[in-house]
Formats: sequence, C-alpha cells, structure tokens
Amino acid sequence: QVQLVESGGGLVQPGGSLRLSCAASGFTFSRYRMSWHRQAPGKEREMVARITSVGEVTNYVDSVKGRFTISRDNAKNTVYLQMNSLKPEDTAVYYCNAWSGEILGNNYWGQGTQVTVSS
Repeated sequence: QVQLVESGGGLVQPGGSLRLSCAASGFTFSRYRMSWHRQAPGKEREMVARITSVGEVTNYVDSVKGRFTISRDNAKNTVYLQMNSLKPEDTAVYYCNAWSGEILGNNYWGQGTQVTVSS
C-alpha cells in the first residue's frame, strides 16, 4: 500500500521557518522524483519545489527561490521542505508528490499539511 504522509505544518509568524517532512512507503522511493505542491483557498495547486531521484537536481517556483530548500534522504524514504522567511502569501495546504518519471507512470499524492503564516 502506497503512502505519503506529510508532517510539520502549522501556524508561524511572518519571517519564521518551518520544515515539512513527507514519509513514503509502499514503493521504491529512490527511483521516484519527488516534489512539493501547494494550494491556497480559491487558487489552483502549484508546484513549489521538485527534486530528482538521487537529489542531484532541484527546481523551485520563482516565488520561493532563495527561501525554500527541498532535500531527500533515500535511506529514510523521506523528502523535506525547509521553508525560511515565510510570508503570508505562503499560506496554503502543502502536498507531497511522488512521480515515477514516465508519462503514464505512477503518480502518488499525500493528504496535505496546512501551513498558515500570520501574525
């Protein structure tokens, strides 16, 4: 059974930091490209950051460059999102995604974790 379980969300003040974790099971984690996405109320889901299967390449949406860092530990089957200098516009539900890399390949989603940035 495939599972992606996000944790680490919560309420933080502007300028603060959070570290999200996504623990994976039920598939060969080290073969999958991982990414974090977010969806704010009334907005479409957007990709925030992604990382290749062994972590050699990372990409970020422009709005988080220099503030967020995606990383992975294949020994622990976990992907992380370190979020610094948080802004109110970062408020959203954050989702973990695993993709096998093929066009019609496997694509898995977690249940999401709420991040709220507010004073």
